[in-house]
Amino acid sequence: MNKDRSRRNGGGRRLHSGALLSILLMAVLLLSACSGNANSVFHTDKETTDSVSRVPWDYRVVEGTVGDLIGSDMTVLPDNELLPNDDNYATGDKIWTLQFMDAELVTDADQKNDIRLSSWATIKSYADQKTAAEDLARLKVSITTDVDLVGVYKTKYKDKTRNFAVVELPSGNRIKQPIDDKRYTALEKQKKASVVLEEVHDFADYDSAYAKFRGWAN
Repeated sequence: MNKDRSRRNGGGRRLHSGALLSILLMAVLLLSACSGNANSVFHTDKETTDSVSRVPWDYRVVEGTVGDLIGSDMTVLPDNELLPNDDNYATGDKIWTLQFMDAELVTDADQKNDIRLSSWATIKSYADQKTAAEDLARLKVSITTDVDLVGVYKTKYKDKTRNFAVVELPSGNRIKQPIDDKRYTALEKQKKASVVLEEVHDFADYDSAYAKFRGWAN
């Protein structure tokens, strides 16, 4: 009798293993079917190859008024922002604040760029406009330099022709700029182009900067 029970138990275990294997095989087949359906959550026909980086984008100086004093902090009107009251301002004092904006740059596999800008945020206060402007001038620097010219091309739509130049900035990002016929002819066979760039430096790490195209140098 013990031998019969052992054989029955062994048969039950083999039956259980076989059923489990069938269930797993069915799940794999279902997932394979879903992955071929573009509407399925399992669809992986396109791989994500986007490159994302965050860079300093812009600064500005804004006039404001000290509002309520809260401990060692103060509110700044008209936006009622809360800032450290490092210079012991009094309510009603006229001050200037430095605000910044950064950007998230998304570059896809085709080198096309998408720029997502943050909102303005206040980082420092000043008792006078002159000192604020001096800081602003150090953070946003205009330079003239040569950059790589990727090429020029024309597009035509309804008998209207437009010219474009593609340049590569020091950051590695490529930008497209509309140009007139005269500049198209001048750049057509060139490998470099002279441009005006605005270097926007990181307030917390000055050596980190992002260069923005601001025009042609000649």
